Amino acid sequence: MTSIKSLCIYCGSSPGATPVYAQAARGLAQAMVEDNIALVYGGGNVGLMGIIADEVIRLGGQATGVIPEALLKKELGHNGLTQLHIVKDMHERKAMMAELSDGFIAMPGGVGTLEELFEVVTWAQLGFHQKPIGLLNVDGFYDGLLQFIQHMVTQRFLKGEQAELMMAEAQPTDLLQRFKSFAPLHVPKWLDRTTI
Repeated sequence: MTSIKSLCIYCGSSPGATPVYAQAARGLAQAMVEDNIALVYGGGNVGLMGIIADEVIRLGGQATGVIPEALLKKELGHNGLTQLHIVKDMHERKAMMAELSDGFIAMPGGVGTLEELFEVVTWAQLGFHQKPIGLLNVDGFYDGLLQFIQHMVTQRFLKGEQAELMMAEAQPTDLLQRFKSFAPLHVPKWLDRTTI
């Protein structure tokens, strides 16, 4: 049983095309607060970032934001958080978010969300952390990505066990339940090292 006290949530700075994404953000916020799990996120008050933070705060939970100085105005730093860290750059932001968190969830978002997700997956592959990683696959948003991950496996650029580093569920409560029963994998990263 994994102890989860805080989760880093990666998500869009836009609300998305339909209300289903905002509903999922509020649902994840509710599930986290009910389980006494604090939110760690990028610190903005726009898009899904702002929606999940607002809901966590509204429900009486803890929300910590980490935002670089350069994005403070663009992403409109959230003034109502439990704590807001203003950092030098994106590297410092991501490192602090990872350090403050017991696991990572990617909600729907753009390329920034994917970049953050794949960085922590890569770190897990390399053994730099042993924290759970999940996709909140709202309305099938990540179906295409999950298919492509399997393509990487069939083409022998990724081990099947490494593909399973990203747990995917459509419902926040189901994903959090899987996080609680998470057991780290100890699999060497490299495939076919001796072949040319």
